[in-house]
Amino acid sequence: MKTYNDTTYAILGILTTDCTSGYDIKKLIDQSLNHFWKISYGQIYPTLKLLVEEELAEVAPSSEGGRKERNEYSLTEKGVSTLKAWLEEPVQQLPVEKNEILLKLFFGNHQSNQASIRLIEDYRTKLETRYQTYTAIEKSIQEHESASKDAKYWLYTLDYGKRTTKAAINWCEATIKNITEGEDIYE
Repeated sequence: MKTYNDTTYAILGILTTDCTSGYDIKKLIDQSLNHFWKISYGQIYPTLKLLVEEELAEVAPSSEGGRKERNEYSLTEKGVSTLKAWLEEPVQQLPVEKNEILLKLFFGNHQSNQASIRLIEDYRTKLETRYQTYTAIEKSIQEHESASKDAKYWLYTLDYGKRTTKAAINWCEATIKNITEGEDIYE
């Protein structure tokens, strides 16, 4: 079976939801996937075109009357089987994170402890805001989407985000304490 890039599989997956237009797909990405998977607006329409060319999806003009005609996309049987085959494959690689705070802290010997602490405190504040966002999303899913078959899986991915964010907040607190107290965590 032919393989595709992860963006293609992500959009195949999105087409299993109520999102059928490029606009709806972008909205879903902005509200949920963007927290753990980045897809630019410029990738959506070329990927939808590829899905149609590969007979993984079909396109039809929108059935809703509106000012601007929109195309609606739906998965074909081939698209569904391609998505299922990809979902069942083992994960190929562990995620590699580009983390600016870690990069700056790696070279922290070239700045004052106070500057390092300020960086970490700012990072912790951003993480706390992210955690609050995740909590609000969780509440929204539980209140408005609980009947959806997808809801429990959305909550699983959200739980991962909450747990990793909480771990990063804990790391910030421990690192600030170590810098403040002048402790070497490896002694």
